[in-house]
Amino acid sequence: MRPFAPLLLTAVLMTSACAVGPDYVTPTAPTATAFKAPDGWRTAQPSDALARGDWWTLFGDDTLNSLAARAETANQTIAAAEAAYRQARALTRETRAGLFPTVSLNGSGAQSKTTTLNDNKNYQVGIGATWEPDFWGRIRRSVEANDATAQASAADLANAHLSIQGELAANYLNLREADAETALLDQTITGYERALQITRNRYEAGIAPRTDVLQAETTLANARSTRIGLERNRATYENAIAVLVGEPASSFTLAPAQWTPIIPEVPVGVPSTLLERRPDIASAERAVAAANARIGVQQAAFFPNLSLTGSYGQTTSNLGDLFASSTNIWSLGLGLAETLFDAGARGAAVEQARASYDASVAAYRQTVLTAFQDVENQLTATDVLRRQYAELQTASQAADQTEAMILNQYRAGTVAYTDVATAQATALTARRALLQGAVNRQTTAVALIQSIGGGWRNDQGD
Repeated sequence: MRPFAPLLLTAVLMTSACAVGPDYVTPTAPTATAFKAPDGWRTAQPSDALARGDWWTLFGDDTLNSLAARAETANQTIAAAEAAYRQARALTRETRAGLFPTVSLNGSGAQSKTTTLNDNKNYQVGIGATWEPDFWGRIRRSVEANDATAQASAADLANAHLSIQGELAANYLNLREADAETALLDQTITGYERALQITRNRYEAGIAPRTDVLQAETTLANARSTRIGLERNRATYENAIAVLVGEPASSFTLAPAQWTPIIPEVPVGVPSTLLERRPDIASAERAVAAANARIGVQQAAFFPNLSLTGSYGQTTSNLGDLFASSTNIWSLGLGLAETLFDAGARGAAVEQARASYDASVAAYRQTVLTAFQDVENQLTATDVLRRQYAELQTASQAADQTEAMILNQYRAGTVAYTDVATAQATALTARRALLQGAVNRQTTAVALIQSIGGGWRNDQGD
């Protein structure tokens, strides 16, 4: 195998060669020392805010936990992102293979006969290799770019998981709120039916006008209509969940169940940890690294391409002598190619790569800014909804008491039925607003968890 010694020497030289193009430096991004969290907000320590975990379990619902597990394995958006990640990894391996020689084995045998009836036989077997040493780092920069792209694809996969999990949790919580609202309407309708019966009794006794009965019937019919409308909302959420867990909407059902409006407390770390936790930020940063490496790929085009070829084998006209030493043949080849004139095409390609890098840096910084905006929005919403929910509780309790008092006064004949109808409508609105306030707090907690890049785990018990 002595003929291949020059190839080995070239390999040593190649390992000491430098890759052209700029080495990657993570671009700076705008950040802040702290979030504008409301007074009294608990800030997580950086060590506590790293593990994402199964954050949806914080809502204490076994059905939600089961659905999240199904979505992890059956959701088609996640499946597509996972396939894209495998594709990116395979492309990296394919590109890295260009750093090594391509070795081939070939053999042939031919027999021919001339018009003089002479037989011509020829048998060959050999091994050959071709190699383009990466003196200027074109392949290494390509590997670097593809590796960064694969890492970005991994971050995209993590982002797909986080997005699907958040969408599933929000849809499920809204579905359970619809169940709770339906139960509330059922209870309210039962009360309205009793009120209607009281009104009819008073009308039949001649102590109430017919209009009281009509008003009671109107209030009851409106409540029943609202109850029917909730069926549509629930079906919409149920069908959305079906898609998220990879099942046809027509065959997927979730039985009504009691809703527990647990509002998990979400500690938030310092802003710098957001850059490490959000998968969309990680993906954008890896895209910058890939764009930086591609500058070197384009700059390598200004240098000549060197290719080496070699072969070693045997050839004979007698098959029995095929591996005899007298039939050995070998060859070495060296090729050098350089573009002398391309009317500026290579320079334009480098400028395109630099422009692409600049654009990816801007996209990265914009992603960071948007991430901070998301967190601030959800922190504000969390605080506002918490304070608003306390007022809704007060309003609902007061409305319930007013409704009971007005109904008693109507039975005593001291108020008109219009007062009863008004009190009933106000109480129902307040009850529904309280339920909506609770689910809004839950879905905002989901959005906040997504905005900080996933869940957390406090191992220190803080």
